[in-house]
Amino acid sequence: VVLFGIVLYFYNLLPWYWPPAWYSYIACIIAIDFFRYWAHRIAHEQRFWWATHVTHHNSEQYNFTVGFRLSWTQHIKIIFFLPVAMMGFHPVVFFIANQIEVLYQFWIHTELIKKLPRPIEYIFTTPSHHRVHHATNEHYLDKNYGSTFIIWDRMFGTFQEEGEQAEYGILKPVNSYNPVWLVFHEWVDIFKDLARYRTPRAWWRILFGNPSMVLDKEHYYGGKPAKGYVLKKQNLPLGSSMKSPKE
Repeated sequence: VVLFGIVLYFYNLLPWYWPPAWYSYIACIIAIDFFRYWAHRIAHEQRFWWATHVTHHNSEQYNFTVGFRLSWTQHIKIIFFLPVAMMGFHPVVFFIANQIEVLYQFWIHTELIKKLPRPIEYIFTTPSHHRVHHATNEHYLDKNYGSTFIIWDRMFGTFQEEGEQAEYGILKPVNSYNPVWLVFHEWVDIFKDLARYRTPRAWWRILFGNPSMVLDKEHYYGGKPAKGYVLKKQNLPLGSSMKSPKE
């Protein structure tokens, strides 16, 4: 509703607009999907945004219900779609295009559908692509961000073909069925980390650094994006039995 209101606001101000024709729907879907790719990717690469998204990934099962497993704070990412609002699409066109995008996400959360014909697999995001995205296998981590179109991943170097059986969840398990904790556990960890440091630089890196990075005393150690997993300074393999430095 908020996003629709923003689109309506800009539509009445902008000196340009797209006519409500069939090609406007196609252009709007492509535009939304492009910015959704980047919103999704940033949600895996910066810890603040990961906290708005982790709830969708902390399930260790993969079925249609995961499509409804969304964080209560996910709508903060609305800012990533402001460029689409300023493109001049009619609000109704935007609303319908966005709903198509959202509905498309439902059917790709399944293990029942195997790989589809190659032309479809090359252009569109399919269940096989999205299984990779939800997997914790090391070479599957942080791949296949595309929502409707997988071509963005092919273009920007984040594509991974499905091979071995996927193992689902996150690399730092929540180990809880409490719905409130499942939504806010990463936010709690962030605020705990913020309380440990007193410098703006440290706070910035805690909020917008990679989820797999960790502050240790006055130093900042990096690592490969790993779905919110907090790595120690030691160069241990992903998926090994490790505790967070906070524990």
